[in-house]
Amino acid sequence: MGEKLLEIKDLSVRYTTDGVIAHAVNHVNLELDKGEILGIVGETGAGKTTTALGILNLLPRYTAQTDGEILFNGVNVLRASEKEMQKIRGEHISMIFQDPMTSLNPVYTVGDQIGRVVKIHNKEKGKEFVEQRVDEILNLVGIPAERKVEYPFNFSGGMKQRIMIAIALACNPELLIADEPTTALDVTIQAQVISMMRSLQRELGTAVILITHDLGLVANFCDKVAVMYSGEIIESGAIEQIFDSTNPHHPYVVGLFGSIPKITRKTKRLTPIEGLMPNPASLPEGCKFHPRCPYCMDICKTEEPEAVIVNDHLIKCHRCVRKEEA
Repeated sequence: MGEKLLEIKDLSVRYTTDGVIAHAVNHVNLELDKGEILGIVGETGAGKTTTALGILNLLPRYTAQTDGEILFNGVNVLRASEKEMQKIRGEHISMIFQDPMTSLNPVYTVGDQIGRVVKIHNKEKGKEFVEQRVDEILNLVGIPAERKVEYPFNFSGGMKQRIMIAIALACNPELLIADEPTTALDVTIQAQVISMMRSLQRELGTAVILITHDLGLVANFCDKVAVMYSGEIIESGAIEQIFDSTNPHHPYVVGLFGSIPKITRKTKRLTPIEGLMPNPASLPEGCKFHPRCPYCMDICKTEEPEAVIVNDHLIKCHRCVRKEEA
């Protein structure tokens, strides 16, 4: 067992707008050791980004209500003051946001934007240190240091993503949150960015939370996986447990793997998961997946399933509970 870095305990997040309450995250529990890589997988609207923003205490102040705890090195970030969070963000926890095209400020050079992060967390250091650190971090992500005087519009999408990674790693954080870091990139550039992130993670020993839709990416990059659906963790475990077809799995996870094309099997059509994820403002009773589940039983429509955990492999499904009882 490694040293605990992050513990999320019974986290729930609700958004209230115009009297409507949306249950975005519901009783999530996660753990992450130092230097470990966790992949969070799920459809759009599953609550992945809300969970990530909660770790940085960046949830909307007036519309988001939270319950539970998010402990980072023993500190509950949900109850930390803004002054305390300013010391944590950037230096201890950094985030790569979804769209590099809009995340960079177009009126500042990339060197200024990286240097600002370094300067905020090293106020006692001089300009020479900041410039040297900017050069180091640009070289680290494969961008010539002399390009620090250029503006974001001078760079391609893949290069912008590298700059976003440079900003996130500028102060060698203990935890890096990557929110779909390859979404806007073509396949070749995706492979380059992920390869670079992997090598940097090994070199710096940074723990990573990777939020993605891409199960192939998770298989090649992560140590552990958590699958989210309607704000809940419905299955989690080591990468080997989740990707082993001989293990029991949640029907949603079975559906995810069933919708991936296989080069060893000839078929005319993929097998998608029927239906849509429920509206977080009107979640169904019982298991949240039951309206789409091909194995739905009567109990699934009325009672929320308990989590079954075998060797740290968690599955939240009535079928697994019944097998354990048998």
